[in-house]
This record gives sequence, structure tokens and C-alpha cells, in this order.
Amino acid sequence: MNKIKILIIENETLVRVGICTILEAEKDFEIVGDARTSDEGFRLFRQKHPDVTLMSLRLPESCAVDEIGNFLEFAPKAKIIILASHAGDAEINRALAGGAYGYILRNISESELTKSIRTVAAGKKYIPGEIATILSENLGRDTLTPSEQRILEMIVAGQSNKEIAFALNVSENTVKTHIKNIFEKLAVSDRTSAATSAIKRGLVRVDL
Repeated sequence: MNKIKILIIENETLVRVGICTILEAEKDFEIVGDARTSDEGFRLFRQKHPDVTLMSLRLPESCAVDEIGNFLEFAPKAKIIILASHAGDAEINRALAGGAYGYILRNISESELTKSIRTVAAGKKYIPGEIATILSENLGRDTLTPSEQRILEMIVAGQSNKEIAFALNVSENTVKTHIKNIFEKLAVSDRTSAATSAIKRGLVRVDL
């Protein structure tokens, strides 16, 4: 029986060990390497040529969404599953658009974890029901323009309209217009709600 070769890239030791323990119990799985950083993971990826790579969304000094391109450049048919602590539709969409085959959460059951790996190894995408629901709930929402995205990031950082206007070299009225559009697109009515929605949906990355 040809075993499914799996590479695990996860910086939290307990999580990584736990995943290894679960997967090692499956007769059709073979863990060919585990790493805690994207650099170490990429090195093992080039050496071991795994069938499936399970990669944490958040890694030391990097984000898996930004790293997928490096893996696919080396191996265009690489099958990568993103493992995340939360589910924001913006980050899910970026990961899938970037080439990820699946997006699962850390609270996933053992049976669904193994199912996701087998599904992806067979060349199929794997989107759990919970993730599909999040994507469908936000389907059709207007995309922020680059200017709106930048201003939203500054709102999350706690900057005032005056500070945003100065930083972007625009008038406060222009900033207010952008913020009004941002509120409408996010379906919120104030800055706090806008910041909360941005973080929850993964529109703005915040390192906790």
C-alpha cells in the first residue's frame, strides 16, 4: 500500500505533537517531517516531496497565506492544507485563491482531520461545512478598494481621522468619505465595530 506522505508545519509544540500522534496511528499515513517555521518547513518540503502539507496559518515571522506561493513555485501541484485557530472569510479566500487545497480549524475532530488529508491527497479540495458557511454568509459583499483597505488598517491601529489624513496626505473630508464607504461595505455603524469586523474576517492582520 502506498502511504500518503505528510509534512507538518506548526510552531506550537503541543499542537504539532498532537497532530503527529493522531496521524501516526493511521496505517495509510507516513509523516515525512515536521517543522516549526516556514523556512524549516520549506527546506523539508524540497527534500521530502510530501503528498500533503499541513501548514499553520500563523508561523513565527510569517503567515501561511503569504508562503503558499513559494511552495507552489517549487512544486506547482503541491497540496497544502491551512490549519487555523479562527476562520475569517477574507483569509480563507486569500488562502484558497493562493492555491491552498483546504482550510481547517484547530478544533477539528480527529476523524475530520484524517478525512481532510485523504481528500486532498486524492486531488480534491476540502472545505468543512463550518468554513463553507462562513464563506456563503459573506458572499457578494463589496470588496474594499486599496485606499479603503489602508484606512481600515489605520482605524484598527487606533488612528484618528486627522492622523489618517496627515499620513495619506489627503483632506479629512476625503477620509470621512472613505470611512463612510467602509462602514457600508462592512455593514457596521462605528469605528469599533469596523475594527472588530476587520479582525474577525481577517481583512486586517493583527499579531496577538
